[in-house]
Amino acid sequence: MRFRTLIGAGTCLGLISAGLAHDAARAQTPSPVAVTFSEHVAPIVFANCTPCHRPGEAAPFQLLSYRDARPLAKAIAAAAAARVMPPWKPGPSDYAFHGARGLSAAQIDTLQRWADNGAPEGDPAKLPPLPKFTDGWQLGPPDLVVTMDQPYEVPSRGPDVYRNFVVPLNLDRDVWVRAIEFRPSARSVVHHSLFFLDSTGSARALDAEDPAPGFPGGMGGVRITGAGRGGLANTAQATGSLGGWALGGRALELPEGLAFPVAKGSDLILSTHFHPSGSTQMEKSTVGLYFAPRPPTQAFASIQLPPIFGVLEGLDIPAGQERYTVKDSFTLPVDVRAFSIGAHAHYLGKEMKLTAAFPDGALRTLLWIKDWDFSWQERYRFEDFVALPKGTRLDVEISWDNSAANKRNPSRPPARVTWGEESNDEMGSVGLQLVAAHPGDLPELQRAYAEFVRSAAISRPGLRQLIQQRRGRGAGRP
Repeated sequence: MRFRTLIGAGTCLGLISAGLAHDAARAQTPSPVAVTFSEHVAPIVFANCTPCHRPGEAAPFQLLSYRDARPLAKAIAAAAAARVMPPWKPGPSDYAFHGARGLSAAQIDTLQRWADNGAPEGDPAKLPPLPKFTDGWQLGPPDLVVTMDQPYEVPSRGPDVYRNFVVPLNLDRDVWVRAIEFRPSARSVVHHSLFFLDSTGSARALDAEDPAPGFPGGMGGVRITGAGRGGLANTAQATGSLGGWALGGRALELPEGLAFPVAKGSDLILSTHFHPSGSTQMEKSTVGLYFAPRPPTQAFASIQLPPIFGVLEGLDIPAGQERYTVKDSFTLPVDVRAFSIGAHAHYLGKEMKLTAAFPDGALRTLLWIKDWDFSWQERYRFEDFVALPKGTRLDVEISWDNSAANKRNPSRPPARVTWGEESNDEMGSVGLQLVAAHPGDLPELQRAYAEFVRSAAISRPGLRQLIQQRRGRGAGRP
């Protein structure tokens, strides 16, 4: 459970003001059991809050003891009641997610009763021990740790910055990577970073031409070739993608039997999006790579709906419009098994939904985020592979709120917003990672999706030219 202050993306105390009003109106019902921190609250806090609220992690204060939690009792209860904390955006789904966070109604009631009754400590002898955390790395010690050679100075003000940093891996052999963990040093300004590979030296040459660390642009501004392929790339993206990290995200391991190929001699490219915070920051990113013990048993693919070309290019959200909606669909040409899903939008994003319409008429929800938050973007791994048979239609529906009622709207009063890479522009998509149920069918899936993207691009040639021009400034989809 991560509570945020006024520094950075938001403030927990601000977000819970409505919850405090609810607290004031809540009837005081005597409880047959006196709720105490040591016996009832600490197990909830230690399991759900302390993983982030401890030294060395992203949360701005610690929750390691009664002394830490007592002054925040009402804030903790209200944030839990509003389901602001623990941060978990997916709503109802027909498929369980691995590592899902969230409190039960009984746990929320326990926190509320504790706060209502003055937040008593109880018997310290009943306090459970703190969980044993792995210091620093979420997935344990990486097989390889690399860091930027020099820090990059992020200005205090101005437009968003898109910068690519070359980090040599110095590998003397080909390896397979099952997970990557990204650790920014200046968390308040790093919004996201995309990971690419370059075995040609092209990125090093671009870096050498610029006196500052790295070189400008984003994933769409640079074509990097010669690297291995771990998934189905959008036709506009560089090849050799290793995924990425976004604000609020956690490191995720690929399922057993899947891995990214990394050729010896490859450089890691961090294509990073910075959002100035009001003070100058020095960023020196560190990345941990976790190797697979053996080559993967099959390749996997990624499908983004809508693709950037076509529907998304036409985003034009009028000032004051409360619900601007885009829909798109793609029918699977082969049997597949999905293993993870994620979404992306900017400040105006409101609702993100991906459903699967099965050939037999059944309708299943894969992801439904009802209250999108730019500050919490994650990739969600399904607990088990989700079987989607040939002929299943994937339907995405995304809505944006450009009204004054949207508390996250950066424009006061609201202004017209179109597609773009800057945070005050907009994007919106849902991405699904999957494997072909029969590995030999993967090329057919790739061909069908490539044709889907090509058709979308052809339908809006003028906008495609505009987007290519814009990409000289960088790109924004994590």
